[in-house]
Amino acid sequence: MRARFVWISQLIERHGLHNVREPYIKHVEDVLWEIRMKGKDRVSRALYVTVKPKRVVVVRVFVKKTQKRPAEK
Repeated sequence: MRARFVWISQLIERHGLHNVREPYIKHVEDVLWEIRMKGKDRVSRALYVTVKPKRVVVVRVFVKKTQKRPAEK
């Protein structure tokens, strides 16, 4: 997963944040986006926000255990 995260990060660096889309990047809500990583037997996500046009701050990385997102409260 770490290697996939680095590869997607380099893809963003080369092509620009706004030029990389699904299946690698997906908008979640408001200013929150996710980097989507898939390995042999696991799926991970890295949630990030954009502080400035060329700066990304990763706020959480986790391994998915289910297909669903938690319900909003």
